Amino acid sequence: MTRIQGLHGLGRRVILGLVMSSIAILWGAFAAAHEVLPAIADMEREGDRLAFTVEAPLEGHVAGIDLGAVGDTDAAPEAERYDALRALEPDEMEARFRAFWPEMAERIEILVDGARVTPEIDGVEVPGGIDPSLPRPATLRFHAPLPEGAESVQVGWDAAFGTLVLRQQGVEAPYDGYLEAGALSDTIRLSGGDQASAWESFVAYIPVGFDHILPKGLDHILFVLGLFFLATRFGPLLWQVSAFTLAHTVTLALAALGYVSVPAAIVEPLIAASIAFVAIENILFPRLGVWRPVIVFGFGLLHGLGFASVLGEFGLPAGSFVPALIGFNIGVELGQLTVIAAAFLAVGWAWRKPWYRRVIAVPASAGIALVGIWWVIERTLL
Repeated sequence: MTRIQGLHGLGRRVILGLVMSSIAILWGAFAAAHEVLPAIADMEREGDRLAFTVEAPLEGHVAGIDLGAVGDTDAAPEAERYDALRALEPDEMEARFRAFWPEMAERIEILVDGARVTPEIDGVEVPGGIDPSLPRPATLRFHAPLPEGAESVQVGWDAAFGTLVLRQQGVEAPYDGYLEAGALSDTIRLSGGDQASAWESFVAYIPVGFDHILPKGLDHILFVLGLFFLATRFGPLLWQVSAFTLAHTVTLALAALGYVSVPAAIVEPLIAASIAFVAIENILFPRLGVWRPVIVFGFGLLHGLGFASVLGEFGLPAGSFVPALIGFNIGVELGQLTVIAAAFLAVGWAWRKPWYRRVIAVPASAGIALVGIWWVIERTLL
């Protein structure tokens, strides 16, 4: 009888997995993306000027969204205006941005040898033929005049413009920095030589990884909480978290090195489906089954691709690729452990209570499942 019940349990898990994965795969091609990603700025000296080429969607700036405060444009009060700008033809959007440029220029901080200079726009290119539900990365070119004998520069911009990845070009040992919203770069020598050491890159990318869990990684937070609410002891929880960590470490490394590439239109709905799966399984099965770590490992591979898509947007410093990648991954793990610690502090005291599952674990898992199912729909149909 026990064997038959075990087979029935495995069958229900398999069916549940097939259903959730099939929904995500069938709808994956229609996925929408609204996540706020860093702007990428390449900086290079050209004679008596310092030229910048910035790759970023410009609609958020023109709409007035505080990109440093939100992780998703849909969460901003200006979301409707943002969507209207996304629907404009490229030439119309370019005109809107040029009208906005004087305001933006005043909020870009460029200090040459400590003295502020005002940037001047050279051009803006907004691509056409992009699905309105997807971000539309534009190319903005501007420059700052360099006085004779200029030796160094510092760069940053208003916190409302969001995170800026700044990469120096055309010199030996170039500077490469990840500037949180509103941060000003270190002093950068125009002649080069400010490339971060391996240790500096390692340390610098730990908070970047942590930031992509807390506060920006709500989907990963909910998945980890889904693992937490099936456990009433640290042993089963450790098995699940270890499987998840190992899996996303593997795919994060492979994707960051260029060996694996899966479109976000497929990965993001599947991540949402994984959240719904573990939460629904928590409701259907009161104890950790032998297949749970295997299932969690498979979903961890997906989440690793999700982390890799974030890294792919701004890359890792070429001279310290491996240390930066390790630092990013450690930051992710610290973020996950922080989520588990917070959950344990909140409800861990009730693990041994006979009503814990009925009063806390099942309702919490139901809420997580509903969010995951909604995200599958949102990331595919909306």
